[in-house]
Amino acid sequence: MREQNDEKTVLKQERDQMLRLVSKGFYNELINYGVRKDEILRVASHLLDNLMAQEKKPGEGVQYYNHIFTLDTVKDEWKERKRLTVQHVTLRPLQPAVITKVVQWLKNPEIRESFVPAFPEKEIDLQKYFTHPTRDYFGIYYNDQPVGIVGGENIDPVAGKLEMKKLVGESGLQGKGIGKRATFGFLYYAFLILDLNKVYIHSRDINIRNLNLNSRFGFELEGIFFEDIKVGDKRQDVVRMALFKSLWLQVFSRAA
Repeated sequence: MREQNDEKTVLKQERDQMLRLVSKGFYNELINYGVRKDEILRVASHLLDNLMAQEKKPGEGVQYYNHIFTLDTVKDEWKERKRLTVQHVTLRPLQPAVITKVVQWLKNPEIRESFVPAFPEKEIDLQKYFTHPTRDYFGIYYNDQPVGIVGGENIDPVAGKLEMKKLVGESGLQGKGIGKRATFGFLYYAFLILDLNKVYIHSRDINIRNLNLNSRFGFELEGIFFEDIKVGDKRQDVVRMALFKSLWLQVFSRAA
């Protein structure tokens, strides 16, 4: 009985931490949108109005992407051709020509500053970076054209874990689901081909949209490192989320 109570206490603390994180991110986004501090209470009131108007109870469960993806969605040609295809997106081992494109993509400050830590900026340094034995990267192809990269870092085969990073750099491709399909394809690779147990990600500061997207793959908040990095003159928090193979298989082994 005591163990059950302790477990409930830990879960409640984790939930409270997530709520504080989301609240801070929401507050920052409101300020960025030009909402004055004296208007924040009015926003809170409107949130309560929306909550009362909802027929569905809040917190009823995460809306996973298993209505879009299942294990059968992946066309696995890894043994024969070293590639994985998820609908219209294909993953292939990263080639030098794609690294040249990465250099151009990283010139976009929004892309460059989204990684923890930042990627090297020079092509010769990127070549060394991506070929390091603790890293495993793929080119993301859409309509047979390279549009981004996805891969793993800090690969630990003993502990069975890695850190995932993803970049869709080509402009004009928003809304086509390329990032989602690349993510699912890489998770398939990590869990079913490498047979790892855990994939984790780091995000700079607090981005509610990214938290929501990641949670729909099964990622859960694992920790917050407050003021962990410095970008320009500002210190930013780093958020870590993690996904375990057992949950991923449970969610995506069959359609919703």
